[in-house]
Amino acid sequence: MKKSIFVLILYSLLLIPIQAQVIDEVIWVVGDEAILRSEVEEERLRAQYEGQQIQGDPYCVIPEQMAVQKLFLHQAIIDSVEANESAVSHQVDMRMNYYINQIGSKEKMEEYFRKTSTEIREEMMTAVRNQMIIQQMQSKLTSDIKPTPADIRRYYNSLPLDSIPMMPAQVEVQILSFEPPVPVEETERIKQRLREFTERVQNGSTDFSMLARLYSEDTESAKRGGELGFVGKGQLVTEFADVAFNLNDPKRVSRIVKTEYGYHIIQLIEKKGERINCRHILLRPRISATDKIKALERLDSIRNQILKDSLQFEQAVIRFSEDKNTVMNAGLMINPNTGSSRFEYQDLAPEIAKQIYNLNEGDISQPFVMMDQTKNREVCAIVRVAKKTDIHRANLSDDFQTIKAMLENKMSAEFIHDWILKKQKSTFVQISPEWQGCDFEYPGWIH
Repeated sequence: MKKSIFVLILYSLLLIPIQAQVIDEVIWVVGDEAILRSEVEEERLRAQYEGQQIQGDPYCVIPEQMAVQKLFLHQAIIDSVEANESAVSHQVDMRMNYYINQIGSKEKMEEYFRKTSTEIREEMMTAVRNQMIIQQMQSKLTSDIKPTPADIRRYYNSLPLDSIPMMPAQVEVQILSFEPPVPVEETERIKQRLREFTERVQNGSTDFSMLARLYSEDTESAKRGGELGFVGKGQLVTEFADVAFNLNDPKRVSRIVKTEYGYHIIQLIEKKGERINCRHILLRPRISATDKIKALERLDSIRNQILKDSLQFEQAVIRFSEDKNTVMNAGLMINPNTGSSRFEYQDLAPEIAKQIYNLNEGDISQPFVMMDQTKNREVCAIVRVAKKTDIHRANLSDDFQTIKAMLENKMSAEFIHDWILKKQKSTFVQISPEWQGCDFEYPGWIH
């Protein structure tokens, strides 16, 4: 996905409680939309609170940014560009849950922001919706910008040497991993513990949330008594969602649910349309040192077969690997930050980075134990260095996509800049006299 360098700053989504005494007035009008003095002052204080540097006079920069946002939002209405309300709701749910987690509870959050949770949510919905609409509008405007290979070569050849970026050392890695087997006795121990929790809740002797705080191994939700916050079905793993969304009685506890994360019991809190809020307790089976040693020995045997050419690494991945994210890609890991197979060393799990640092292309590591961050469980693995690239100045051979993205961003930024200048001419704009003495980025606001 092309990363935009020109997405404009929206109102901060961190709802800082600001008590500024501002005599309000309309200072700009863009089309049918007004910009208030209080909005500018609030944004200035938020930027100051968060340590954001505003390049220039904030009483010039901030209202101009708001005015540009309104140009995009107005064009979005004309072009029928709308935000996906499900995606908006999902983002807001995540942010609300984050704030509750950081502050401690919904009540403390309301006290901190001096607003009800409904008011906080409504403000977030508006901000996130506008942000998505502007991003979609910009993407639509620049969708036809597709430089040809010849354009990219000409652009690269025109760059001064000091403008060509240095590319960090990168590596492409294949992984084969699986979890050590869990003894039946350990699984039964976990299930029996969860049955005891269920009985204590349903006979009224203990509160579910208290048990979650004390025993759940989902450490983040445990801080909130196991509460997940409102989520849609698609935000939960299938096995968990199927049980949670079939719960109807908040006084009852679900059956034991097995997922890739471990074993859960669930209690319904509330349903709202297509979203649900529930609590859960997660317990994970313990893997003994003996089981880890057996798994590492198995991996060592697989590695020896590969080194003796009796088995290809890619074949071994298909036969033995339990990493569902890489098994269908010959074990090749994908960088979630970039969507490519290239990693800088600091972007890899520390255990993997340590294993491959001194390996050459084609080398395979010794078996090792690492933490699967997604599941928060230990797995045993071997990794192969598919490709290594040392630090270098970007070139067309190794870094074509990086140079292409640079050109696309440059062309898109220029297009958006010109579009704003043209849009100014066809839009009614009125600025209060005392707010006109600015060196605006986009001259043309004052006709």
